[in-house]
Amino acid sequence: MSNCHVDPATLTADLIRCASVTPEEGGALVLLEGLLAQAGFDCTRVDRGEVSNLYARWGKKAAPRTFGFNGHTDVVPIGAEADWTFPPFSATEHDGMLWGRGATDMKSGVAAFAAAAIDFVQNTPPADGAIVISITGDEEGDAIDGTTAILDWMQDNGEQMDGCLVGEPTCPEKMGDMIKIGRRGSLSAWFTIKGIQGHAAYPHRAKNPLPPMVRLMDRLASKELDQGTDHFDPSTLAVVNIDTGNPTTNVIPAQTRSIVNIRFNDTHHSTDLINWMQEELDQVCVEFDVEGEMKIKVSGESFLTPPGELSALVSSAVETETGITPMLSTTGGTSDARFIKSHCPVVEFGLVGQTMHQVNERVEITQIHQLKSIYSRILRDYFA
Repeated sequence: MSNCHVDPATLTADLIRCASVTPEEGGALVLLEGLLAQAGFDCTRVDRGEVSNLYARWGKKAAPRTFGFNGHTDVVPIGAEADWTFPPFSATEHDGMLWGRGATDMKSGVAAFAAAAIDFVQNTPPADGAIVISITGDEEGDAIDGTTAILDWMQDNGEQMDGCLVGEPTCPEKMGDMIKIGRRGSLSAWFTIKGIQGHAAYPHRAKNPLPPMVRLMDRLASKELDQGTDHFDPSTLAVVNIDTGNPTTNVIPAQTRSIVNIRFNDTHHSTDLINWMQEELDQVCVEFDVEGEMKIKVSGESFLTPPGELSALVSSAVETETGITPMLSTTGGTSDARFIKSHCPVVEFGLVGQTMHQVNERVEITQIHQLKSIYSRILRDYFA
C-alpha cells in the first residue's frame, strides 16, 4: 500500500469521462477500485445480472464501529447531444464549473466521499473502526441488482455498517441547506377498462369504457390521502396518463388505459393503497358493467430515520463547514437509501442538485472540495 492524495474535482472529471449510462459500467468502478485498493481498502466486485457493483472496506470486518458511504456511478441518458454546450462526457471546466453527465448526480458525491475516506485512513486511521464504501451501477435503472445486491452479499458474508450516508445531491438552493432523513414511498398503477366497441350513433349497442375510467380517475385523484405527518408532506396521487388510442369520431372504443403515480408518506404502506385502488376499480366496474384490471409496481416504501445521533453528526459537520444549519427533510423522489434503511440508520447529504438529469448538467468545482471537507469532518467526528 502506498499513500496517495486524491483531488475530488479531478476524480469527478475522470469519472465523468466514463460513459456509464445505466447499466454500462463505463470504467468508473474499475477506476474507483484501483484507487481504493491502493489506499488499503479490501475491494470486492459484487456484480449481479448485467449490473456492476463495488464494495470496499478499510479496517476489520468485526470492528466495533463501521461508517458507510453509498452512491452510484451510473447516469441517465444524455438526451440530444447537439443541445449540450460541451460534449457530455468531456468533463469540461468552464467559468468555475465542471460540465458533464453525472457531474451533479452523482459522480461528484462519489468522488468527494472516496477522496475523504482515502485521506482519512492514510492520515488518521481509526484504531477501532472500519469504513465501508458501496457503489452501484444501477441506481438510475430498475435498482434490482444494484445496492440490493450489495446488501444481500453483505448479509451472506457477515459485513455490517452501523450508519450510512448516501451522497446524493440533497441541497435545493445553497450548499448545506438540506439533509434527507427519509423518503416518501412511490408506487405506480396501470389500469385497463374493457367495454364493447360500437358505432357512436348507437351507443346503446356498445359499452363505452371511457366514462368508467373517467369516474375512476376522478375518485382516485379527488381523495385526500392524508394531511401529512411530523416529518412528511401530505401524500399525493397524480394521474399521469389516459390513453384510448382512438383517432375516430364515430367509434366507441373497446378499451382505455390510464396510469397513476402515488408518492406516500409514513401514514401508509403500499399494500393499503393498492387495496384501496382495487376496491375503487371493482366498484366502478360494477356500476358500469365493464371489466377492469390493475397492475402495480412499488418502487419503495416510505421510511424515516428519526432525528438522532446520525443526523446530528452530519448536521454538525455541515454547519461547521458551511455556516448553514441544514433542514432535515423527506422531500424528493426515491433513492437507494430506501434499501439501506433496513440494514442500518441512513441519511443523505450531497451537493446542490439544480442541474441533475438536465442537458448541460454541471457542478461548481468549489462545491466538490467543500463536500469533501464535510465528509472528512463527518469521519473525524464519528471516530473521535
